[in-house]
Amino acid sequence: MAKLLKQKNTVAKLLKQKSMPAKLRLHSSERSWVNRYLLDRRINANLINSLLAGLLIIFSPWSTAESTAETSPQASVFKFYVEDIKSTMQAYVASQVDTDSIFHLKDDKTGENLELKFVMVHDPVRQIRGNIYFACTDFHVQGEPEKIYDIDFWMDGSSGELKVYDTKVHKEPRSSLLYGWYKHPRYTFVNDEVEYLY
Repeated sequence: MAKLLKQKNTVAKLLKQKSMPAKLRLHSSERSWVNRYLLDRRINANLINSLLAGLLIIFSPWSTAESTAETSPQASVFKFYVEDIKSTMQAYVASQVDTDSIFHLKDDKTGENLELKFVMVHDPVRQIRGNIYFACTDFHVQGEPEKIYDIDFWMDGSSGELKVYDTKVHKEPRSSLLYGWYKHPRYTFVNDEVEYLY
């Protein structure tokens, strides 16, 4: 134990000096101990530096910045509730219908001009991310109430009020001998992103 303590003191003295005296001769066992000690210090210093660099990268403001305004940390996120989304949808549909209460929509897949009557907004409506909100609605074909289209609407609330910016036909009416008219889906949602089925 005394020999080990003497070795540590010798190493400590050597490390404090800028250069080793030329006359200093270390025994081979002392040299190997000094080499291990110096190697351990370098490994520990490298490990600490690596950990600090990793923490700086993880917690830096640039690591979470997004390029879009809707997820930007500088953009204000406004909170809207179910009533806000539903009233926005009611107002939007009312502003888009003609004098006969017909909602005109060009089918995003077939290009067909649809003439629809508003039925209802589905529950639940929801926030997708940031200032982006979503509502699902039912419309029936003019004069054929059994033929129901499921229409999806996306709204942006980054201005402080919700505004519809995208509309898609989610489900189209199809007929079956067994079930009659039903809504056939064109796409599904995976992590709130549209994934087309066909």
